[in-house]
Amino acid sequence: MDRHIEAFLEMMAAERGAARNTLDAYARDLEDFAAYAGAAGSSPIAADHGLVSAYLEDLSRQGLSARTGARRLSALRQFYRFLLSEGRRTGDPTSRARSPRMPKSLPKYLSETEVDGLIAAGAGLPGKQGVLLKAALELLYASGMRVSEMLSLPRAALSEDGMLILIAGKGGRERLVPLSEDARVAARELVESYPKPPPKHLFAGRSRIQPMTRQNFNLLVKKAALAAGIDPERVSPHVLRHSFASHMLAHGADLRSIQALLGHADISTTEIYTHVQEERLHRLVQAHHPLARAYIGPSAKEGGKASGEGQG
Repeated sequence: MDRHIEAFLEMMAAERGAARNTLDAYARDLEDFAAYAGAAGSSPIAADHGLVSAYLEDLSRQGLSARTGARRLSALRQFYRFLLSEGRRTGDPTSRARSPRMPKSLPKYLSETEVDGLIAAGAGLPGKQGVLLKAALELLYASGMRVSEMLSLPRAALSEDGMLILIAGKGGRERLVPLSEDARVAARELVESYPKPPPKHLFAGRSRIQPMTRQNFNLLVKKAALAAGIDPERVSPHVLRHSFASHMLAHGADLRSIQALLGHADISTTEIYTHVQEERLHRLVQAHHPLARAYIGPSAKEGGKASGEGQG
């Protein structure tokens, strides 16, 4: 690995508390650029604006998504800001680079009925899987925490009365989030199910000192989705986070409160959920408002009237 990239990753880990997954993503993106620079007879430390622009154009020619291009440019910007701050470069080759235009995409979420069914199906799985999934799904939906935050929870993360949970978020920022009664009970049952001495983490992996991996947990979530009769492709831990925020907003919570609960550093990140509600209201109007119904023509008038009766 390029020594400048290695120094950048060490800084991200030591000074910003970046998670392992974040560091791996930065490493992959920066090493991809390093390989491109090397093939062009240059290197990351010597790259200029032309090389960065050519790299971004090459990503587009390869058919990679705008989201991938934007993520890699973001990684390069962070990298070169680090080099500038360390005095290893005198200019930023990304300063004039334009981020690829990203298509507008709304977060996917489940209905409240589907969430209830998913939790019930998870709890119904046999043995320890049911106990663990019941606690995990209840906690995810009650708090909106990220799956990485949940899996890293120590066993002692719950407050004494179990009404609050301390979550260590991105960048080492901590937040206290209240829990529902169902989540408190499920978490307590999970703790009590462990043999003595109990493991270090609330969601223990095969090793008593390591948490469950994201891959193993995702497999369990897909298993619960199948048991609930929900397409597994629609279900993930992050979908539960989106469901939490969307349902909170639908029930009258304000954006600032949702921002604090989700641990978003910027309110603009939280504002996407207002678009979710706008889209939902638009669908409701299109489905139920009489003026939104398509004109069916005089010859079909009687049939259309009959078929429309009894609709909400």
